Amino acid sequence: MDFTFLSKYSQFFINGTKVTITISLCTLIFGFLLGIIICLGKISRNKIISIIATSYIEFLRGTPLLVQLYIIYFGLPTMGIKFPDLGPIPSEYVASVVALSINSSAYIAEILRSGIQSIDKGQMEASRSLGLDYSTSMRLVIIPQALKNVLPALANEFIVLIKESSIVSIIGIQDLMYNVDTVKGNTFLAFEPLLVAAMIYFVLTFTLSRIVNLIESNMQNSNKKSISILSKKSRVKEIA
Repeated sequence: MDFTFLSKYSQFFINGTKVTITISLCTLIFGFLLGIIICLGKISRNKIISIIATSYIEFLRGTPLLVQLYIIYFGLPTMGIKFPDLGPIPSEYVASVVALSINSSAYIAEILRSGIQSIDKGQMEASRSLGLDYSTSMRLVIIPQALKNVLPALANEFIVLIKESSIVSIIGIQDLMYNVDTVKGNTFLAFEPLLVAAMIYFVLTFTLSRIVNLIESNMQNSNKKSISILSKKSRVKEIA
């Protein structure tokens, strides 16, 4: 195998990795915000809103991401909906983030829904008995606890996003895979550039997995400490 091309084209891989990470981060942020809205809509007591949110989730989870990207990038402009350039950010970048965010929001909504429904109903009843309304109870009591429960799943979604973001190279986004194709065309090498890209994706996802495992273990340790403190306090009260 010949990797001598790296001395000349290493910057292509670095720039492509930066674009991949940037798109993934933007998608995670917007997908998370939209996912919260969709999640709250699905568990809403309003049947119409719940049906709309459920249909949204089922449609996006039941259709390929590539089709959704084509609909947003190629289909919407034919209907007069065009994505503008945001300063130095070209319109295709905006379209790709929108497509990935919409797709990711459906999965994040389901993750959040499972987390919210895993919280004991007594938590909501207790907060309502303290005078908090439904929205305040969800914002201050239920959702923070649910986020702790689904943090690993959300992190896994981010890992999936990093891998799925490679699809945006199809519409000309100069991410890692786009630059790999450029290197392949310039060097007439197929296997080696792809192997370098695979290693970069692996390093990114493996690093994130380790960070998530570390955060999860710290959360478990803090929960154990809290339980031990509460048990000690209860014993002191019993003795008193």
